[in-house]
Amino acid sequence: MAAAPSETQTQILQMTQFILNEAKDKAEEIGAKALQEFSVEKLKVVNSGKDKIRQDFDRKAKQIDTQNAIARSTAINRSRLEKIKARQDVIQSISADSMDQLKSVLKNEAKMREFVTKLIVQGLLMLLEDNVQVRCRECDEAVVVGCLGSAGAEYSKVLLAETGAKKTCTLTLDKANRLPPAPTGAPGPSCLGGVVLACQNGSITIDNTIDSRLGLVLEQAKPTIRDLLFSR
Repeated sequence: MAAAPSETQTQILQMTQFILNEAKDKAEEIGAKALQEFSVEKLKVVNSGKDKIRQDFDRKAKQIDTQNAIARSTAINRSRLEKIKARQDVIQSISADSMDQLKSVLKNEAKMREFVTKLIVQGLLMLLEDNVQVRCRECDEAVVVGCLGSAGAEYSKVLLAETGAKKTCTLTLDKANRLPPAPTGAPGPSCLGGVVLACQNGSITIDNTIDSRLGLVLEQAKPTIRDLLFSR
């Protein structure tokens, strides 16, 4: 016997409700899963963003540290160079003052003769040769020629006193190889004075010019000058 219409309608409603509930549960399940996946992806994106920001910050911090280190090193080097230049300027000033004082003193002919004689004797004692040529500036030739006899005698005297040996040396003026003229400020070689001694056809020389001796004295005195002027 067929079911009553009311019973059929009730069954249909129950089926419909069941389907709706299933759909709702499925929708909620899908929504929860989607939300979970969204949260996971969101966390990944956030963490990735944080890592990128942290990496950028570390990179920029390293760049700043490097720039600061370069700037600090540059400043230190600049300061050192300025100190070196200042010291060099002072030494050059001392050298210029010494040259001026020497030129002033050696304007006195008697002191000039004594000075040149000592330079020649020092050179002879280093060479210990029988024949030596003396080179000088053209303007000093007369003075140097006047010193050759006394220098030779002093050389023999010193050797006899120090070694007991009797030895002489023939001194001649080398006009073929004159020293450069006095400095005038113009470009080119110059010489403050003094002598160069040569022997063995010029293969052996002793530079006893004022320029050479002054340079040697200043070089030896640099530690003392630094201690006196730059120790503080």
